[in-house]
Amino acid sequence: MTRTRKPVGRIAFVGAGPGDPGLLTRRAHDALVGADQVVYDRGVPESLLDVVRAEASSDAQFTPAEGAPGDVAKILISAARSGQNAVHLVAGDPFGHDSVVKEVQAVARTAAHFEVVPGVGQAEGVATYAGVPLPGVRTAADVEDVSALDFDALAAAVQRGSLALAVDAGDLAAIRDGLLAAGVNGATDVGVTGDGTGETQYTTTSTVDSFVAAALGFTGRVVLTVGDGVGQRDKLSWWENRPLYGWKVLVPRTKEQAGAMSARLRAYGAIPCEVPTIAVEPPRTPAQMERAVKGLVDGRYAWVIFTSVNAVRAVWEKFAEHGLDARHFGGVKIACIGDATADAVRAFGIQPELIPSGEQSSEGLLAEFSPHDEVLDPVGRVLLPRADIATETLAAGLTERGWEVDDVTAYRTVRAAPPPAEIRDAIKSGGFDAVLFTSSSTVRNLVGIAGKPHTRTVVAVIGPKTAETATEFGLRVDVQPPHASVPDLVEALAGYAVELREKLAAMPAKQRRGSKVQGPTALRFR
Repeated sequence: MTRTRKPVGRIAFVGAGPGDPGLLTRRAHDALVGADQVVYDRGVPESLLDVVRAEASSDAQFTPAEGAPGDVAKILISAARSGQNAVHLVAGDPFGHDSVVKEVQAVARTAAHFEVVPGVGQAEGVATYAGVPLPGVRTAADVEDVSALDFDALAAAVQRGSLALAVDAGDLAAIRDGLLAAGVNGATDVGVTGDGTGETQYTTTSTVDSFVAAALGFTGRVVLTVGDGVGQRDKLSWWENRPLYGWKVLVPRTKEQAGAMSARLRAYGAIPCEVPTIAVEPPRTPAQMERAVKGLVDGRYAWVIFTSVNAVRAVWEKFAEHGLDARHFGGVKIACIGDATADAVRAFGIQPELIPSGEQSSEGLLAEFSPHDEVLDPVGRVLLPRADIATETLAAGLTERGWEVDDVTAYRTVRAAPPPAEIRDAIKSGGFDAVLFTSSSTVRNLVGIAGKPHTRTVVAVIGPKTAETATEFGLRVDVQPPHASVPDLVEALAGYAVELREKLAAMPAKQRRGSKVQGPTALRFR
C-alpha cells in the first residue's frame, strides 16, 4: 500500500519595511501573494495590509500576532505542517526585532522550511522620508525595549554622527532622560516623525531638551532622529514637501476610471477620495450596437471615432459577445478624442490613426479631421459610438465635412447613488482641499448626489466645456490645464499648489494669519 505524503508548507518571516506599500521588496510581495496564512504585527500599517489583502488569495487568512514568540512560532509551524504557506509580516526588518529572532530560532529547531525576507528598517527608512541623512558613524535601530538601550553608546553615536530610533511614542520621555544623563547636549537637534512613510507623515523638529513637548499628540510608533542630519531637513525633506502633500482631493469618477488619477495624485502627496458620480450601463435596446458591429465586420465604415474610454470598452464587450477580436477592425481607421481614450484602444492591440495634437475635445478633433473625398474615400460612413447624453457637436461637424454618421448609443450614463453622509458633509463643509472634474456630467452629478463643494475647496476642471458647466452651477474655477487630459489636470493642480505656497511664504506673518486661503499649504504658514 502506497502512502500519500502530505504536502509540506513553507514559513516566511517578511519585513514590511517602514510602512509605505511601495517599499515592499519583490520577494516580500511574492511571499505574501502566495501565502495561505499571514500573521501580522501591530506595527504594520493598515494601508499596507489593505494592499496585501487585495492581491493575496481570497482564501488567505490574516490574523494579528498575539502572545510570546513561542506562541507565534507554534502557529506558523502548525500551518506549515498542514501544507500551508505561512508568513509572519513584521514592520521594518525581521532581524530588527528580538522577538522575531526568537521565533526564527524556534522554527529552525524543526524540520520546517523557512526563509527570512529582509525589509528596510523603520528607523532608517523613515529618516530618509523625513529628509534626515545619517552620514558618517551612525546608529539606526528599531527599538522594542527602551530599558535595554545602551545610552552611553547612543550618546557616542550622536557625538560622532547621527542617530535614528524607531520607538513607541510613550517612550520618548525615557529616551530624553537617558540621552541627557549620558551627556548629550540638550541643544542638539532632534526630529520626531509620526506615521512614517504614510499619507499623513509629519515631522516636528526641536532639541533634546524640548522634543517630548514638541511631539505631544503623537501616538503609536515614531522615529526619533538626533544629530547633525536633522538640520538638513530644510533642503532634503522631500516626502512632506511634495506639492499636494496632505491635500484631501475629491475624485468624482467611476471606480474603473479613478485608479490612474488617484495614483498620480498620490505621487504628488495628495490623499484621494474616490466618489463615483456616474454609473455606466448598457443601452436600453441593443439593436443599434448589433447593427454597428455587423457593419464594422462588413466594411461599412471608413472610420470609428471613440470619444471616451467607456465607448471603447462598450464596443469591445460587444465584439467579445460575438467572438470577434482586433483583426475584425482591418481596413477601418480609428480616431480618438484624447490620449486616455487612445491608450484604451492600444490596450486591445490597435494603433489609432488620429488623435488631436491640440485641444483634446470635439472641436479639436474636427479641426484635424479631413473632409470626405469621394475619390480618396470610397467608403464615406463614420461610426460614432457614444453615451446616450452626448452633445451633437461632433456629429454635426462630421456631417458638414461630407461624412455620413451613424451616431450610436453604445452605453448609458446614470447618476450614481449618493456617497455616505460623512462624505457629503465633508464636501459641503470644506473637508476637501480640492475637487477634480473631468467632464460636465461629473459636475452635474456630484452636485446632484452630494451638493456643491464649499467655496474654500479648490476646483480644477479638465477643459472649457467642464469649466462652463462648473460656472453654471455657481462654482469658482481655480485650475484648468492647457491640455485636456488627466495627467495634465493633476499636474496643473500641483502647479497651483506650488504657486499658492510661494505666495503665502512671501506674505508677512500677519497677512498669512488673515489670509482667506485654505488647505494644508496655507496652514503650514500660520
